[in-house]
Amino acid sequence: MTLFSYTATNSSNQIIKGSLETTDRSAVTTALAKQGLRPLSIKEANGSKLASKVPRSGGLKGGKVKMNDLVMFTRELSAMVGAGVPLLRSLSSLEEHTESPGLKKVLAVIIQDVENGTGIADALAKHPSVFDDVYVNMVRAGESAGILDDILKRLAMQQEKNATIRKKIKSAMTYPMVLVGITIIAFFGLMLFVIPRIGAIVKDLGGPDAELPMLTQIMLSISGFFVGYWFIVFPALIGAVFMLLRFIKTPKGKAMFHRLILKVPGIGVMVQKIAVARFARTFSALIGAGVAVLEALDVTAHAVGNVMYEEALTKAAEEVKNGVSLSSVVSKNPLFPAIVSQMLAVGEETGQTDTVLVKVADFYEEEVDVAIEGMSSIIEPVMILIMGSMVGLIAASVMGPISSLSTNIQG
Repeated sequence: MTLFSYTATNSSNQIIKGSLETTDRSAVTTALAKQGLRPLSIKEANGSKLASKVPRSGGLKGGKVKMNDLVMFTRELSAMVGAGVPLLRSLSSLEEHTESPGLKKVLAVIIQDVENGTGIADALAKHPSVFDDVYVNMVRAGESAGILDDILKRLAMQQEKNATIRKKIKSAMTYPMVLVGITIIAFFGLMLFVIPRIGAIVKDLGGPDAELPMLTQIMLSISGFFVGYWFIVFPALIGAVFMLLRFIKTPKGKAMFHRLILKVPGIGVMVQKIAVARFARTFSALIGAGVAVLEALDVTAHAVGNVMYEEALTKAAEEVKNGVSLSSVVSKNPLFPAIVSQMLAVGEETGQTDTVLVKVADFYEEEVDVAIEGMSSIIEPVMILIMGSMVGLIAASVMGPISSLSTNIQG
């Protein structure tokens, strides 16, 4: 028997604190439900919360695991555990047959930890580069409640949904990024090799005293600068991009970038829908696994992938801790559409928050699909227009004086 302390709310949203001595966390949740209480936080009497039982190390070096391999591992482990195969034997079998070298290395260490008496969730927590907080906390909840196979099925489904969204975003952005690359290469190619030669021809035809149009003079000046100082320009550009990427990885830079991207027309709406879908699916999975509200909010905040939403969910957790319902907190935040707070309110009233939020996640994932298709159809002609305009501008700046000089020669 283990002593658990809990924080819960009653039907009037009043905070109730207490402790229970029972076998596991699921028994605490069941006991509170019989009393009409909704758990906000459940932790062992020694103070270790669900998400922080085991210090998380950097994992194994070189232990990269593809998402598809992780999904397959999760599904196979769920099937084997559900069929009654002992956990250690299931892990050993998967370690032996997996084709992923990274996963094989990680599983070898996990098996050793489990053999030494470590819980499966604690063993997974030592490899954060492979198993994130959401994965570990759901496994821990399933392990304590004795429904590990069901939790693993939920995890596999969630991972497949996340992987599908990532693939769609990558495929939608591939073509525009190729066009951007071609445009940049074409610009520098014209400036370094084409414009100087055409400029020399124009000057030979018109003579040193020929008066060139302003546009032509500007293009020749830019080209001359690139030709004369290319050894400064290119390192400076590469350095600027490198420093910008490093800055974006800092907490301050990431916050500024995430705040900015939410304000970009078109892209901001899509990012918002992705974040809301990820919040709804992750939070519902954790709640459905029996994780208490505060712990679920804490884990979800770090899993959404946007600093603005992370801050919003962290603040929401503080208000929920003080007895305010999550639906009312979310309704006041413009980052969350009205449907989210309304569905949350329904879930809180019926006790089916996880089921309701799955529907919200499905809805916004469909919205993301539509937004990605719309963005792809808009970006392609815009990039072609930009490329064409650039080439057209250069052509106009060069062909104008040539045409004028040809007329003067004929005259």
